[in-house]
Amino acid sequence: MSTKGTVQVNNASKVYEGKAKRIEALKEVDLTIRGGQFVSLIGRSGCGKSTLLRAIAGLHPLTHGSISIDGEPVTDQPRRSVGMMFQRPVLLPWRTVIQNVMLPVEVMGGDREVLSARALELLHRAGLGGYENSYPAQLSGGMQQRVSLCRLLVVDPEILLMDEPFGAVDEFTRERLQDDLIDLWENDHKTVVFVTHSISEAVYLSDQVVVMGAGPGRVLDVIDIPFERPRAQAIRRSPDFNRYEVMVREALDGGGAL
Repeated sequence: MSTKGTVQVNNASKVYEGKAKRIEALKEVDLTIRGGQFVSLIGRSGCGKSTLLRAIAGLHPLTHGSISIDGEPVTDQPRRSVGMMFQRPVLLPWRTVIQNVMLPVEVMGGDREVLSARALELLHRAGLGGYENSYPAQLSGGMQQRVSLCRLLVVDPEILLMDEPFGAVDEFTRERLQDDLIDLWENDHKTVVFVTHSISEAVYLSDQVVVMGAGPGRVLDVIDIPFERPRAQAIRRSPDFNRYEVMVREALDGGGAL
């Protein structure tokens, strides 16, 4: 497994000071995510999953503690090596599919010819070949999210931060998107930190599941998922899959329900 893309979280705490009350979003979180791992953060609302993800991205500075990537401290300066994907596709409606995918190239720079070819390849691998000149309004929600995934990958970041990216689609589309993500990830094994509320999704996708509790946000358990790769939907019907779902559920129950 690659050492590039290793994320180290040390004694991370985040406090929001409001007029009415003080919210301790994270408290003394220690976590190591090795390069090339697929790690899911799961827990009920308010447990600090998204806060931790945004802190790794440099969007939410910590109150105490530190986060480093490959030994370099995370700051509020954007990194080309880190890409982020949100629950909604956030595509620009006046731009075509290929123009949306190429947006990071326009912002960050790079060899436009090489990256344009990469964008077309990613779209083809995501089942969107032939839709390059379509507009977002002409696509289904699942297709739009696949465009967003291709946009995330086009500049070849080492770390993918994904905040409930499939939470807004139906279950059938969600499973298709999970498989699309696995197929694209298997090609180069980026480091992925994936926020979800779905136990099944976390177990299916991940090498490790980090279970978080609230009040304050903290790590309750880290569960290794040993299933071989590549994975297929049929594994969901296995007794072992159910066993790991139960393990995650029991860890969650220790910190409150989802």
